[in-house]
Amino acid sequence: MKKTSMNIPNTLSLIRCLLVPVFVATLIFMRDIKIWGIIVPAIVYGLTAFTDMLDGKIARKYNLVTDFGKFIDPLADKFMVISSMIAILLWMILRGEQMLALVFVWVVLIILLRELGVTSLRLVVAGKSGIVVAASMLGKIKTVSQMVGTVVLIVEPLIPFFSENHILSYAMMAIMAFTTLFSGIDYLKAYMPYIDSNK
Repeated sequence: MKKTSMNIPNTLSLIRCLLVPVFVATLIFMRDIKIWGIIVPAIVYGLTAFTDMLDGKIARKYNLVTDFGKFIDPLADKFMVISSMIAILLWMILRGEQMLALVFVWVVLIILLRELGVTSLRLVVAGKSGIVVAASMLGKIKTVSQMVGTVVLIVEPLIPFFSENHILSYAMMAIMAFTTLFSGIDYLKAYMPYIDSNK
């Protein structure tokens, strides 16, 4: 099978990039619309996350890995994670959920620092030795926790009881923070043997 730059996995990655601003726009500008102002961005984010899970599986199963795919897939992932976290933080502030936003800002910082740190390590090690550490189980758990957590944060206002005390949101924030932090530490341990501080 001929491998082209615009195969199905790469197309899905591009679609993910395009869905991110749609998600942000619906979340922010539809925030005052009851029910649909929550359902629509949740569905858009769900579709965005689905493309993230689907493109990699298709690329590996049908051997459709390309240089363009190696570039666009992680870029789309970072675009999705960073944009969604910042958008939800702004959404909380605009909705007047100040305490929720105050807690979530620390989760966002942990996620941003982890993404920047791991990406930097990958670039340095891959650039010098060509070694790329595969995603660990902790990394996969981190990704799932962020996706599930994002959906929970969005839809919680529709859930009776939890919409008032935000127990689900606080619980998911804790899970997101811990899985992100420990997966970052796991990647650091994996990459450290390939880093020479004297060079």
